[in-house]
Amino acid sequence: MRSALGAIRAHRLRSFLTSLGIIIGVASVITVVSLIQGLSKSVSDQFEGLGGNGLTVKARDDRKDALRGKSNYLRFEDVEQLRAHVEGIREISPVFMPGFSELGFKSQTATAQVFATSASYQDVNNRYARIGRFISDADDASARRVAVIGEKLIEELRLPPDPVGQFIRFANEWFKIVGVMEKQGDVFGISRDRYMIIPFKTGQSIIGNNTRPQLQITLAVRDLGRMEETHNRIAAVLRHAHRLKFNETDDFEIDSADQIAKSFDKLSSTVTLVMSGVVGIALLVGGIGIMNIMLVSVKERTREIGICKALGARSQDILLQFLIEAVTLSLLGGLVGLVIGYTLGAAIAGMIPDFPPAVVPWWAALVAVLFSGGVGVVFGVVPASQAARLDPIDALRYE
Repeated sequence: MRSALGAIRAHRLRSFLTSLGIIIGVASVITVVSLIQGLSKSVSDQFEGLGGNGLTVKARDDRKDALRGKSNYLRFEDVEQLRAHVEGIREISPVFMPGFSELGFKSQTATAQVFATSASYQDVNNRYARIGRFISDADDASARRVAVIGEKLIEELRLPPDPVGQFIRFANEWFKIVGVMEKQGDVFGISRDRYMIIPFKTGQSIIGNNTRPQLQITLAVRDLGRMEETHNRIAAVLRHAHRLKFNETDDFEIDSADQIAKSFDKLSSTVTLVMSGVVGIALLVGGIGIMNIMLVSVKERTREIGICKALGARSQDILLQFLIEAVTLSLLGGLVGLVIGYTLGAAIAGMIPDFPPAVVPWWAALVAVLFSGGVGVVFGVVPASQAARLDPIDALRYE
């Protein structure tokens, strides 16, 4: 061990350049993994806000229908059908979006997403008003012109810090602000707080009876243990309401919060695997570099090997010495790459506006270190074996 470390210290620059391939490979892998895992954790945390008891129903269009210009829609009547015939639902919140519209306050204007929903929206989605209140059942029943806005609109419309009681213009009508929602922040620099919520029936009255909006229904299940049963009951009720025949496919789809989160986790895992495989080629290059330098080192130290053998060193002692040297170089490169990779990941995440913090899972750090050590073993065996096989007499005569 001392001999191997002494050889590394004796050629510091060469040792660093030898490890550089491993450093770059591990740093690249850790950077990619930390960014993807940070994003995955952020998305998973958002879905956890639904508590795993949320189901979302939306229209489904297959590719053939889309090519023919045909679109499926959920109906307003579907909400009442589900409320009346599905017992396992604790809360139901229909949502439709009149679209992105221009809002006005005095001389200021801003473009925001406007969507109409019911009072149960906040309980189903675990999102509540920070200032004032959310829309109420009375607001919905009377189709009142009231609104709850996202935090970003206070800034863009130059509203007072507490805008409750102010009026903003939408669709040539004036809406009284009754609340401001909790801040959600930005994703990839895109604000999630640029929106306005209005009562469901108010939205219906604005779009009229001749427009079919893209309706989405979010439900909170009463009993998690009966999630599958409730899921099947919802599907049966909607198939009957839409008069679908036995051999016809559903014109709707039902997603649960954990299914969406799992789908994203699967996607992020696949991307991590592919990116790690591509970037892992750098580790292969680094391993070849270690083997080349170790072969040169064997040639340079042929007389030293001969002296060691003449003094009684066994072949396995020589083999172990050179193998330790190769593994030490690769392990040091792996550890340095791990630190650089995490630093780069954190720096890149910090440079992108409101990007989730980089996360390096323990398994990624462990795999990086073990893999770099394995590279040292694999690519160090050939030079070490060559050194161990040298004849002591020939080695001593080597010039």
